[in-house]
Amino acid sequence: MKAMSLRTQRRNEFLDITHEVSKAVSESGQTEGVAVVYVPHTTAGVTINENADPSVVHDILLTLEELVPHLRSGYRHSEGNSDSHVKASVVGPSVTIPFEGGRLQLGTWQGVYFCEFDGPRYRHFMVQVVGG
Repeated sequence: MKAMSLRTQRRNEFLDITHEVSKAVSESGQTEGVAVVYVPHTTAGVTINENADPSVVHDILLTLEELVPHLRSGYRHSEGNSDSHVKASVVGPSVTIPFEGGRLQLGTWQGVYFCEFDGPRYRHFMVQVVGG
């Protein structure tokens, strides 16, 4: 398993980690299998979505904020980041990506994104490469 770190700059942001995941697969020496990307945080997640047009990331973040607003009456969690926990639960902590010939089998427009919902913070994610 390869552990990696990053630093987020905003409260809510998506960081493209496709290159890092691809590099982990390449360094593993495996040519076929799956790569599992896991985020061990309760207020962050990981997703796969379009990476050709940055407007898509903007629209996803805009929609998540509208559906799960930062400040809302009724939240009980005392740290003031209840929305971050909900967003992380909606997005999820892991993705699984097949690879063949040592290359991730993502669609033409797809990228892998670390999803920050309680930044800025120093964060970690892990890539487990499983050969098949």
